[in-house]
Amino acid sequence: MARLAQIITKIIDFFYPPFRRIISEQLFRYAACGGGNLVLDWVLYFLVYNFVIGHEIVNLQFTILNSQFTQAITPHIATLCIVFPITLLTGFWLQKNITFTQSDLHSARQLFRYILIVAVNLAINYFGLKLCVEMLGWYPTPSKMCITLVTVAVSYFGQKYYTFRKSR
Repeated sequence: MARLAQIITKIIDFFYPPFRRIISEQLFRYAACGGGNLVLDWVLYFLVYNFVIGHEIVNLQFTILNSQFTQAITPHIATLCIVFPITLLTGFWLQKNITFTQSDLHSARQLFRYILIVAVNLAINYFGLKLCVEMLGWYPTPSKMCITLVTVAVSYFGQKYYTFRKSR
């Protein structure tokens, strides 16, 4: 895996020189890894939604204390439940091994912190959409775009100064 990280880093760094005066190398790597993970998320979502879930409602059956329960999950949410853990882990791996390589914190601690930052971003998205769309009456897509700018900043600084910081 270390070799794969080196290859990806070299590819990203190849495209960095024109941006050298605009952003730091670390920020460029962060954007490249995040953008790549976003594309992976979209592709996986498309493939799972169309070819695994097949646009069908997923019925989960549970047995609790000898009673059976069935929970129907819409196809788009079932797909999210399948794809989200994959891209969460790939995003973590990319940020740990390509962007924030200087951290000497234990990997388990980094992963826990990474998940916390992702949870904060999910909350920002949820409450931001509630505020912008339902209270302010903005259109959903521009609202999501504005909120994404906030979550990208929160994520970058959270990952840099919390998840992948150097231990003291």
